[in-house]
Amino acid sequence: MHFSDADGRVLHAPIESAIDDIVVRLDSAGFITYASANACELGIDLDALLLMPHISDFADPDYTAQIVHGVAGVLAGEDAIARVEFPLREQGDAGLETGAQSPRLRRWYSISLRVIDDDDGSPQGALGLMRSVKHMQPLGAAAPVDPHTGLPNRPIFCATLARAIAASEQQCVAIFAVDRMRAIFMQYGQSTADEIRWGFAQFLETMTRPEQEVGHLDDERFGVTLPGMSMRAAREWSADVIQTFADLTDSGSSRSQELTASAGLAQVENTVDWTLRQAELGLVMARAGGGMQVGQCKPVASHASTLASGDAVERAMEAAILRATQRHH
Repeated sequence: MHFSDADGRVLHAPIESAIDDIVVRLDSAGFITYASANACELGIDLDALLLMPHISDFADPDYTAQIVHGVAGVLAGEDAIARVEFPLREQGDAGLETGAQSPRLRRWYSISLRVIDDDDGSPQGALGLMRSVKHMQPLGAAAPVDPHTGLPNRPIFCATLARAIAASEQQCVAIFAVDRMRAIFMQYGQSTADEIRWGFAQFLETMTRPEQEVGHLDDERFGVTLPGMSMRAAREWSADVIQTFADLTDSGSSRSQELTASAGLAQVENTVDWTLRQAELGLVMARAGGGMQVGQCKPVASHASTLASGDAVERAMEAAILRATQRHH
């Protein structure tokens, strides 16, 4: 399965290999025409139905309108990607009925939708990726996931690193980024950039194991925890990810530039900020070398000197405030 833009660049997304994800295809009205085998997790045997249900039939009635709006927006070309989180409609003895459980106990899912065009560019339906949302937040709470990629956001990812540091766990972290994303945005626009970012997020998730966590750090950077890996093993794994991505996105067309990615590595130690800074420096080194590389920056300062520098900054700020107060009086 792959996606391609109007300029011929192909971005493969092997999303059906994810264990718990549910792939659905919708027609132009939002009715399901195909669902992957693990759709049984929704509690309905789709093979036993004479008529396939509308995608909104799986959601709590309070969220039906959001899903319908998301599908309509994608098919109308208003949104390149639509993502909606919703609690499943609870099943009763008489079919699909709303349950009376607490929102925290409901099963939450997210669905990411994108349009499927024919050869003329006319929308024929939408492709959806349904994913269980494990945080089970109460209604109205801010979602700890990035709305475009469905990955845990930076605070959630940093919390994972903080727990590893507190437990003195030996592991590495990798920061990945698609090369030349700014140039891609300037040449092809935001929709193409969003599509590439979405596809790269799905790709990273298919390349990771269950014990590894993928997070969306900022507009173009993704973090991956690598528990139990030595730095050498982490470098080999990251290099394989980068090469696989380049192979999958190679359209074979001379008029389209190959999509590549780079990575920076660091040991998870000292503090979260220190760890991410080291990995970010490694990414900078990889990109400075031309991209499609794995970089590692050797620490130039100890954690103690980093803390000392922070203390010096605080003392300087206190002295400046004291001088300003004295001048005012």
